[in-house]
Amino acid sequence: MGQISNVVIIFNPEKLTDLRRALKEVGLSGMTVTRVDGNGLQGGTVRYYSDDKVEVDLLPKIKVEVIVPGDKVEEVIDVTKKVLKTSETGAGKIFVYDVSRVIRISTDDEGLDALNS
Repeated sequence: MGQISNVVIIFNPEKLTDLRRALKEVGLSGMTVTRVDGNGLQGGTVRYYSDDKVEVDLLPKIKVEVIVPGDKVEEVIDVTKKVLKTSETGAGKIFVYDVSRVIRISTDDEGLDALNS
């Protein structure tokens, strides 16, 4: 079985359509998308509700997970950086994890066959 990775991308919601389009263009159609709240170096923000100052320290983010063969990881990272990169703090993060086993339930295929069939 070849190397398989889980690439997790956390970023601002307004870039989701652009990222999905770019990943599809490089041949990745399967992904899991989750709406999450979080913060990093940028911290939170201050909002006003009925003249009351409210500090919001968790901001809306999108988390995309794609499971890819090891030889596609750098391509996914490059495309993601191209789409999401800004000069602003809070543009997002990319995490890459090794996947020890993948099984396609409908066919019992495992490993790369489970990704490609």
